Amino acid sequence: MHDLTIDSLRTTVLDVPLVRPHKFATTSMTVQPLLLVEIRTAGGTVGYGEGVVPGGPWWGGESVETMQAIVERHIAPVLMGRRVDEITAIGLDIERVVSGALFAKAGVDVALHDAWARALGIPVHVLLGGAFRDSVQVTWALGAAPVEAIVAEAEEKLERKLHHSFKLKMGALDPAEDTERVLAVTRALAGRAGVRVDINARWDRLTALRYLPVLAEGGVELIEQPTPGEQLEVLAELNALLPVPVMADESVHTPHDVLTVARLRAADVIAVKTTKCGGLARSREVVAVARAAGLACHGATSIEGPIGTAAAIHFAASQPGIDFGTELFGPLLFAEELLTESLHYGDGGVALPTGPGLGVDLDPAAVAAFTRT
Repeated sequence: MHDLTIDSLRTTVLDVPLVRPHKFATTSMTVQPLLLVEIRTAGGTVGYGEGVVPGGPWWGGESVETMQAIVERHIAPVLMGRRVDEITAIGLDIERVVSGALFAKAGVDVALHDAWARALGIPVHVLLGGAFRDSVQVTWALGAAPVEAIVAEAEEKLERKLHHSFKLKMGALDPAEDTERVLAVTRALAGRAGVRVDINARWDRLTALRYLPVLAEGGVELIEQPTPGEQLEVLAELNALLPVPVMADESVHTPHDVLTVARLRAADVIAVKTTKCGGLARSREVVAVARAAGLACHGATSIEGPIGTAAAIHFAASQPGIDFGTELFGPLLFAEELLTESLHYGDGGVALPTGPGLGVDLDPAAVAAFTRT
């Protein structure tokens, strides 16, 4: 039997270039910073997790720099000398010393799961109840290029059968211009692929009331987080108005957030990011509440690298409550491969990795090449 006692924790910041700029409502990025969390046991098993946010602290207030400080100075002392299979107890003790910081906690949670599963010689999904599917569908996020280039990118994905649905970011342009841009793409792809939008909580109530019905009438199949996350009454008003599903993302981090959304009927779909929810254990609670309330769940992304993405695939493959597809495309945006063997994308989705732990192995040379000095 392997000694499961944790005897070291190490963090490394990576800066990985992207194949093209990825735009959000308020920023864009050409490089994705990742915090790699490495947990080693006395028995020699190593588990990895990722602390990652979508493009910096604008989204949830955390960054790789804040996560590194929280993990090294405050979370690591809680772990030392404990066993990697004490995930529940460790999580409770971390809560006593660190409030919030869900992205940082997620990196540690995934590393614990990876180390425990590797020590047992089983995949992470077994620790989550076992996989009931061997792949998940993946929506692709289109870029911020001119309409013709965006449509060409979507058509290339369709021709290669990599993706069957697409998401466009909104909120950075004038609302009228932004709406027409999206409708032009929707018209070009009509009958061939679904188009959804994410406004990243950047519109106010009146803007949303004016333009969201136009988007829905124009064929957009889903509206993600149009208004500020805390304004749940506004989101509920929009959800009652629109004939297409509304998805809550910035509004939902915890199981209680899901309960509030359900009570207000503020959304039809919950965007579940294993990162923003604090890891795999807490994400299971979020999905359980949503499923009990009759809400669909979407496996969303923080533009994770291959470690975070592999963890999210194991999660989605083992949770029937993730029933509205995923957008676990992060590694496809990376210009460089960090694994010895890439994740397998195709047929509109991504395959569940096989093998112990997360089922993926980091390439030490690639990690060294992109380590921040």
